[in-house]
Amino acid sequence: MSGFRLSDTALEPAALAQELASASAGACVTFEGRVRNHNEGKAVLRLGYQAYAPLALAEGERILAEAQARFAIEHALCVHRTGELAIGDIAVWVGASAAHRDAAFAACRYVIDEIKRRVPIWKNEFYADGASGWLHPDGTPV
Repeated sequence: MSGFRLSDTALEPAALAQELASASAGACVTFEGRVRNHNEGKAVLRLGYQAYAPLALAEGERILAEAQARFAIEHALCVHRTGELAIGDIAVWVGASAAHRDAAFAACRYVIDEIKRRVPIWKNEFYADGASGWLHPDGTPV
């Protein structure tokens, strides 16, 4: 199974990894991007993610198709959260399965890097000092 999804509910890594299972895949590489308690020297209390869904879904699918074409993988999957997230929550999950580990690692890295660079998903960081700030997917301020 390959695909890009948005989710407003908590992600279940084991269930997502199971979607990549294949008798011919000797490797499954996954990445979990989690909400951390700091950014740029500021204490972060929580995050809020918003996406422009039609474009985010289309661009996410395009990135996964590129990974499929560039690397010898069987499947790739990415799910990105939207809504309010607490410290420690999984914000984005990426997985790739392949016959061999090199392709799975390379594809997983490519997908997360391109998702952060190209997909219209914005995060609002809520800081301990009461301020908040919107960031583009690449981490630059809006």
